[in-house]
Amino acid sequence: MFARLFITLFFALAATTGARANDSHAGYYYPDPNTSEVYVSSVDPMPDASKRTRIGFTVGLNAQQLKRAYPPQYHIFAKGANAQKLIIVASGHTRYDTLYRLRALLAGLTAEARTSPLFRQAKNPENLNFLDLLRMTGFEQVTVSDGADIAHRITLR
Repeated sequence: MFARLFITLFFALAATTGARANDSHAGYYYPDPNTSEVYVSSVDPMPDASKRTRIGFTVGLNAQQLKRAYPPQYHIFAKGANAQKLIIVASGHTRYDTLYRLRALLAGLTAEARTSPLFRQAKNPENLNFLDLLRMTGFEQVTVSDGADIAHRITLR
């Protein structure tokens, strides 16, 4: 009985550790992702998309938030060796505390992104969304989180 319990706990711990080993940001910026999905974009990354492009993109989004008359509702980071992972974390409790609210945040970011020159240069920009813009700039993954209990991972292809 004890051996069976030990083996079960060992494999549960190994699975958790393995998942976190692949994601050095889980447990630091957000909890382990509860859900995930793959988004297949209709656009390819721009040929000149680079680490600098992605970091500049996040700096621009954060600057837009700081111009508002209220504190930022979320924080945006570009992480990974080539800044290929976008992280969005809510800055307050109960703000983005469900998967639906996290997706609504991404939809809101689509509206903001449509004002960018990059978005307007794209073919049929009215058919694109924020995830497409991320793909254009070379991001491979986005994780959105309430910063407390939930995180949702989207792999961009």
